[in-house]
Amino acid sequence: MAYTETTTTGYGTRVGNSFKAIGSGILMFIIGTVLLWWNEGRAVKTEKMLDEAGRAYVEMENPNKKDASLEGELVCGTAMATTEDSLTDAQFGLGAKAIAIMRTVEYYQWVEHEQRKREDKLGGKEVTTTTYTYSKEWVRRPVESAEFKDPAYQKKNMVLNTFEDVEQYAENVSFGAYQLSENLIHRISSREAMDLALSEDMLTQFDKLTQAAYERFYGVKNAVQEPVQKPVQQPVVPDSIKALLSDSAKAVIDSIQAINDSIQRVTDSIMAKAENKKDLEYVHQAGNVLYFGRVPGSPEVGDVRVTFEKIVPAKVTVMAVVDGNTFKPFKAKNGKRFQTLVMGKKSGDEIIDAEKEANNIILWALRIFGILLVIGGLKGIFGFIETILKVVPFIAGIFGWGVGVVCTVIGIAWSLIVIALAWLFYRPLLGISLLVLSGFLVWVFAFKGKDKLKELAAKGKAKNADPLPATE
Repeated sequence: MAYTETTTTGYGTRVGNSFKAIGSGILMFIIGTVLLWWNEGRAVKTEKMLDEAGRAYVEMENPNKKDASLEGELVCGTAMATTEDSLTDAQFGLGAKAIAIMRTVEYYQWVEHEQRKREDKLGGKEVTTTTYTYSKEWVRRPVESAEFKDPAYQKKNMVLNTFEDVEQYAENVSFGAYQLSENLIHRISSREAMDLALSEDMLTQFDKLTQAAYERFYGVKNAVQEPVQKPVQQPVVPDSIKALLSDSAKAVIDSIQAINDSIQRVTDSIMAKAENKKDLEYVHQAGNVLYFGRVPGSPEVGDVRVTFEKIVPAKVTVMAVVDGNTFKPFKAKNGKRFQTLVMGKKSGDEIIDAEKEANNIILWALRIFGILLVIGGLKGIFGFIETILKVVPFIAGIFGWGVGVVCTVIGIAWSLIVIALAWLFYRPLLGISLLVLSGFLVWVFAFKGKDKLKELAAKGKAKNADPLPATE
């Protein structure tokens, strides 16, 4: 059930807050402008670096054998990334010979969601209605329910156990006859489920601790039992009776008994697996997941699940500079550095093309973000005008819409000017084109918009000047 909270902000407070927001708006405007300039320079430098790397790299034909002639060269080679290091999760006593092992922890908790609705009132007051709803979800961190707004959900959360997320990487990972650097090792993504070989003593101890935590919060409950169904014994037809039957009837009976034997073997196999399964009342193991709770298929608040994974040897392609028996980043003439590792076999051209595409995506993402910051900053600077007019919400709404349009147009034009100036600094031809476009937008808004207003005003005067129709 939803819980609502209503607050009222007075007109004077709102006006004061709007003037305070001017400083935040100016700061946002400056940050957006700086971001736009920096982003253009970053993109150009990265593209030039990638072009230089694309011309400089050489194919490493056989990474399994060291080649002195490749020392200091930017190379692109494919080989198996392997390791002999053994990694251990000391808390659970798990180990594996792997490039990395990971432990991921999730908690089943009540989560608070809020939705705000603001309404302007005549006289300048603002009424804010906040609706709080609650749902049970798997989250990565325990949720402090004591801070929930709805008293009915306060202190409803608990956890049966707490663990930390863990990532351990091998220090020695081979790439043919070479060793991978730490940065390249962390790029390997060949994840697999980790085999769990937990001791009976550890599981029993976990079960006792989890049961104690459960009973402190929920109280004592009956144990959850999942009885194993015993196989139904199928009747066997005696040979004395079979002798009296026809051959066809005997064949049917033999077929039925063969089917029954197959069912029995499958049942025996299932029962054997059930008997060997490490499954206690409050701790359950399924594959690479260790579950703390009564029933994994029906989670309760406080349940915890821990997933164990490992990164296994895999074929990878490295693009970096050979440095003895390892690799280091390529340094371009403009100072930008570059090295990468991708999964599978890739050519140098494919890697360069993919990096350029990623650079372009980042460029546009930061452009959009920067433009939004500039527009938001302008709205923050001039928002006090709309707030002052909130005494009459209808008028304020119309004026606010106009301020929003003006701030958006000016913000886009300013952003284009900043981008154009940045490109003038880095690439003059495109910069001039962007300046022309931004100038056109300003001209359309400043002059054409003014002419349109004059035209509308003239039509309004003409309409008011028309004589009223005569009445009979």
